[in-house]
Amino acid sequence: MPIPPYVSHLRTMVGTELLWMPGVTAVVLREVSGGADEVLLVRRSDNGEWTPVTGIVDPGEDPHVTATREVEEEACVVAEVERLVWVSASGVVTHLNGDLGQYLDHTFRCRWVSGEPRPGDDESTDARWFPLDALPEMRQVFRDRIAIAVDNPADVVLGPVASGARGA
Repeated sequence: MPIPPYVSHLRTMVGTELLWMPGVTAVVLREVSGGADEVLLVRRSDNGEWTPVTGIVDPGEDPHVTATREVEEEACVVAEVERLVWVSASGVVTHLNGDLGQYLDHTFRCRWVSGEPRPGDDESTDARWFPLDALPEMRQVFRDRIAIAVDNPADVVLGPVASGARGA
């Protein structure tokens, strides 16, 4: 996975120690005739897992801008942010290179505008639409993020949710 230049610079000073970083999850939804909505997923090149598009917010960048930028970079799809649906802290993540990270995730409900998914960079090996009722195997946290975006709650969800409590 490409490491943003500012994170690479920090790593020269702190090594693999824990970094706290702002991140985004873009849950891109597309309406399909017949009412079976789809969600955009990418297969990560670092671990082979299917996830919604995720990314690290660059210094000075607004999180909603990060969401649409990452969707276009990783999946060659143009999306529009509809709204922020969930803000939560991740657990500590140990990346394959040994770097430790923890993220303040901003999950956005996004709407597909144009483009057919394909890997746009080396962060993913596949990108495609999946029916909401036929998601591939993925970690529960990503299922929860998709479920909350689909539920589209009136208020932004703050903090953790009971894993799997919202379906998807």
